[in-house]
Amino acid sequence: MPTILAATRSSVLLDGEPIEGLQSLTYKVIKNREDVAAVGTDERIDVSFGLKVVEGALKVKSTNGVLNEHLANNSSFQIVANLKKELGLTQATQTVTFDDCYLDDKDFSIEANGVAVTSYYFTATRVREE
Repeated sequence: MPTILAATRSSVLLDGEPIEGLQSLTYKVIKNREDVAAVGTDERIDVSFGLKVVEGALKVKSTNGVLNEHLANNSSFQIVANLKKELGLTQATQTVTFDDCYLDDKDFSIEANGVAVTSYYFTATRVREE
């Protein structure tokens, strides 16, 4: 049976402090891989792995001063997402930690009937899922 983690019960911290206005956290892990081919056949005989890149995005309502400072100063930070189960008797949790993060970019959008949203894009040296 799957564990359903809920945003309403979870928290995301930046250097130990809650991220004000956070709407979403997304990330992906990209592994550099190269196939090793054998001479005289069209099948691979092995796989060689290289650099692993962690990319993510934080979306916040309006804007976030702390994240803007990190972007302006090219300073590193840590993100810790404490994910918790929606309901039930068991206390299922998962912690996702992003180490040595740097902001690469941000974009801003606002719609006529909505509120402003800023997306901050980051890379991390590693992600740990516990």
